[in-house]
Amino acid sequence: MNSILRIVLFGVALGQAFFGIAFALQLPLATGLWPFDYTQDMAYIFVGSIFAAAAAATLWCLWTREYGALAGIGLDYVVIFAPLGIFSFQIADGSAKLLTFALLAAIGTLFGLVLFLHTRRLVIPALPRLPAPVRVAFIVFIIALIIVGGRMVLKAPNVVPWTVNTTGSVIYGWMYLGAAIYFTYTLLRPSWRNAGGQLAGFLAYDLVLILPFLQRLPTIEPRFMVSLWIYTFVIIVSGVLAAYYLFIHAGTRLQDARASATTA
Repeated sequence: MNSILRIVLFGVALGQAFFGIAFALQLPLATGLWPFDYTQDMAYIFVGSIFAAAAAATLWCLWTREYGALAGIGLDYVVIFAPLGIFSFQIADGSAKLLTFALLAAIGTLFGLVLFLHTRRLVIPALPRLPAPVRVAFIVFIIALIIVGGRMVLKAPNVVPWTVNTTGSVIYGWMYLGAAIYFTYTLLRPSWRNAGGQLAGFLAYDLVLILPFLQRLPTIEPRFMVSLWIYTFVIIVSGVLAAYYLFIHAGTRLQDARASATTA
């Protein structure tokens, strides 16, 4: 991989990690930049989880030198940022913050496209094979993300276990659909080397959300109860799956993946 692009990606990932923490902790330096008209604590925590997931996925690819796996991240950027940029421009109504966000989304779309085109032809070795439990989990994730993301883009109510206005619903929906494309890309090029990034991202996402979700269980409104239980179950299961294959399972754990890439 081009060394300049690698440095840029490393800087982007560190920035994403910083904003992931800042939004999760609802620090004013982050929340003050958010241009959309909803300000509930879970809105910021969720945005923090998305930043954290993006950072973890990219850093996994860079650390293990699995640069071909970055193509899926590029697709994720395109699917998320292109519609969000258009949506932000449509609702801007002269808002400087929204117009700036639309511009940044356009830049993110272009960056994702360049990243995809630059890395899609890089070889992704077939070994280690994609473990069967991970393959099954990815299929389930894709189906769930398409259903949830599609409903939210169509502004269906009470999809996530907190109050979301229509603007937030559309934003979250495209984030979920982008994740669905990311997981789908791995199934089209099935190899553990193309899957570790997704699980690293999912684990970061889970770690940001699990405590806030557990804290809400005793006091959640009845209309959100089923959704919260489902989300909490998915977060626990996906977190255990990710932690096992990233840090415990021989051949896929982080140190083995890096050693394998170094000797390949």
